[in-house]
Amino acid sequence: MNGIWAGAVWGLIGLVGWSVCGDLGQAHGKTVEGDIIIYGGTSAGVVAAVQAARMGKKAVLIEPTGHLGGLTTGGLGYTDTGNKSVIGGVAREFYRRLKAYYDQDRSWRFQRPGEFRGYRPAEDAIWTFEPHVAEQVMEDMLREVADRVTVVRRSGLDRRGGTVVKDRRIVSIRTKDGTVYRGAYFIDATYEGDLMAAAGVSYTIGREPNSKYGETLNGVQPRGNIHNHRFVVPVDPYVEPGNPDSGLLPRVHAGGPGNEGAGDRRLQAYCYRMCMTRVPENRVPFRKPDGYDERQYELLLRNFEAGDLRLPLSIRYVPNGKTDTNNNGAFSTDNIGMNYDYPEASDEQREAILREHLRYQQGLMWTLTHHPRVPEKIRREMATWGLAKDEFVDNDHWPHVIYVREARRMVADYVVTELDCRRQRIADDPVGMGSYNMDSHNVQRYVTPDGTVQNEGDVQVSPGGPYVISYRSIVPRKDECENLLVPVCLSASHIAYGSIRMEPVFMILGQSAATAAAMALEGDGRPVQQVPYAQLRQRLLADAQILELDLEKYPPKRLIRAGSLPGIVVDDSMARLTGPWRRSSSIQPYVGDGYQALKDDGESDGVATFSAKLDGGMYEVRLSWSAHPNRATALRVEIESAQGTQEVTVNQRKRPEIDGLFHSLGRFRFSADRPARVRLRVRGSRGYGIADAVQFLPVQRDE
Repeated sequence: MNGIWAGAVWGLIGLVGWSVCGDLGQAHGKTVEGDIIIYGGTSAGVVAAVQAARMGKKAVLIEPTGHLGGLTTGGLGYTDTGNKSVIGGVAREFYRRLKAYYDQDRSWRFQRPGEFRGYRPAEDAIWTFEPHVAEQVMEDMLREVADRVTVVRRSGLDRRGGTVVKDRRIVSIRTKDGTVYRGAYFIDATYEGDLMAAAGVSYTIGREPNSKYGETLNGVQPRGNIHNHRFVVPVDPYVEPGNPDSGLLPRVHAGGPGNEGAGDRRLQAYCYRMCMTRVPENRVPFRKPDGYDERQYELLLRNFEAGDLRLPLSIRYVPNGKTDTNNNGAFSTDNIGMNYDYPEASDEQREAILREHLRYQQGLMWTLTHHPRVPEKIRREMATWGLAKDEFVDNDHWPHVIYVREARRMVADYVVTELDCRRQRIADDPVGMGSYNMDSHNVQRYVTPDGTVQNEGDVQVSPGGPYVISYRSIVPRKDECENLLVPVCLSASHIAYGSIRMEPVFMILGQSAATAAAMALEGDGRPVQQVPYAQLRQRLLADAQILELDLEKYPPKRLIRAGSLPGIVVDDSMARLTGPWRRSSSIQPYVGDGYQALKDDGESDGVATFSAKLDGGMYEVRLSWSAHPNRATALRVEIESAQGTQEVTVNQRKRPEIDGLFHSLGRFRFSADRPARVRLRVRGSRGYGIADAVQFLPVQRDE
């Protein structure tokens, strides 16, 4: 079947609520029974249904919308994989099936295979794909088990009393059309955790304080862990520039960001992952939405006028000249701060929030394409883009789901935290592995003390390799619910969830959840908390799940806190940077959560300045970096002290001599009335200059 034509067919199927997978459509007032009831037709829900059926169980898959696959089929075609070697089981089978599709010449309608870098004929899987093709593959997988899977579309949970729980077990759930679903076990595969909440399971929303689980990347992050998604030029936040009494511009929030590391109930921003194209015959121009309000984009326009000329979009290509388009920069597709109420909102309130998000993003695209205050270069580029005509054909070519990056998160006996991601704690009951960055998008936009606007909440820190996810994190506490598994809104801290929340991981956990439910059913209906892990592990490995962690290849990530080191330590997050520095955390060791890297290209004059207020006296000054063969061999370092400015040169390909972390630049005298400064200059350094941390150690007089 031609992929484009198939996409249109499956779109039509979604509209009418029927498919070859035994859909019930709108079964008003009926009672439907199954062994395992799965609520949420996300990628995790689809994989759970397939796995349950393959284990001989009768599954019912209920999806509130007309489409299956969640974000995997809803625009996120440039898969955030992390380490692909730990993606196994049904998840890898899905990506292999996609590869088999693109192995066919007829699948390349607007492009030849050799023109797309993401297609590698020798590999077993493909990780970038068109949305309608992903949906087709998921429908195919379900059709193969249609005798054991009933699919119900366009039928949402009655969240006002539709869940019956007795003796710590869900007995039944009722959808809004009146249909009752009874099962032995239930799986909540939604992004929102609606069934989990309705069953009375403990959960949390927002960011925990760092102190709660001994983390460093949770809570409020006012200094920012990456500079790319922040305002990099000063932008006035007031309706009348310079006049606080005139009020704040739209999309700037009153009040400060909160104390660093403190918890709050804010959520990382949502957006639609648009599928765009430049192919003229397949392009639909961006249109001005009904209710367009130019004032909503005043920050964007001022940001351009202040000199930030970046294209505020992240455009990643998928086959056939299409994209997975994401947020980028200070003001982009992320609708920062407008989703706080979404997890607990009623269905009607959620619809209103989604309409606002859609209007915002449609208006953003029209503004970038047409507004005269947008730089002409950007308008010219945007005029070549549009939505893909053959995608989301039943929804005006916009994704049918928004990217709910985070909503509710269960609180179970095991909470996956930053310590797990860094492999400083390793669970003994893994049911899958994650590996992507600990990744949070911005959660708020506020006014800084100097009267400019800034974003807060963006964190992107690599865990340095894969890590295991505990079975106990996908099952509730036993005293709360004995027959529910939660593979999507699992038990994890905000920052750990930021790494786990990748679609391949949700598929992995969906398979493991269904396997555990089937084994519990075979074990005389025992609580999911009592499934023997040894037996579960054996079955998961037999079904090609990846559970073994190679600690020799991926040792625990060393965490060196600046505050734990002697003297005064200035980390890169406090440095003043000029030039296109990029934050990284791929090579250990380093102070804090990472370091800044900038390649000497012979032209750009990248500078990193570390400043400190010191008591007068003699100090030893040390510079830290992680050595690597691509590092600078002649990085110029200027030390500004009471003795004037002195310059030394360091070779960052050599391992620092002090604990493999610090190199001594020498001893210098500083005065109390003049800031100490250490300045790194990349030009002429012949490689990647690394700016990590500077340490000032007071020298005792008797030395």
